[in-house]
Amino acid sequence: MKTTEKIKIVLVLAISTMFATNSHAQEAANTKNYDQGFRLGVGLNAGYAAHDPFKLTLGGDARLQYDLSKRYSVTLTTGYSNLFVSEADGNDLGFIPAKAGFKAFVWNDQFYVMGEVGAAFAVSNNYDQTSLLLAPSIGYATKCIDISLRYEHYNDFERLNNNGSQGIGVGQLGVRVAYGFKL
Repeated sequence: MKTTEKIKIVLVLAISTMFATNSHAQEAANTKNYDQGFRLGVGLNAGYAAHDPFKLTLGGDARLQYDLSKRYSVTLTTGYSNLFVSEADGNDLGFIPAKAGFKAFVWNDQFYVMGEVGAAFAVSNNYDQTSLLLAPSIGYATKCIDISLRYEHYNDFERLNNNGSQGIGVGQLGVRVAYGFKL
């Protein structure tokens, strides 16, 4: 290898190292200056139950969020939800959800995906079942407004199958609109 080729290789490596070091320092500075902390969101939920005898859902919630970084957060959510039956002689199901989740912003620091897991504690009509609750969602958030679309599955709540027999597991597709602020 000629001396000029060696000098070119060393020069390219030196310039590459300078750019890599500079971009790493900027990332560290941006992460360090990000204001981690708690946020509180208060939301309204509405949706459509995917299994009979339930049809519509309505509820409200409060979500405590801790921002780990600009892109990642952990959440705790509770509130009250009601699954309304489609027939006049049926009993609605009201429950208190308690969920923990992880939120990841994936595009423009505004669009996110989130997964939550927890329990749904039935509190109405002498229905004493507690259910596992799973809830994946996608959403859009600004400084104060949070709008999300999610599917919630209540693993242990009873439903009616197509043939009229009873089964287990109720799902709903819902929309959440919330107002949030820093604490």
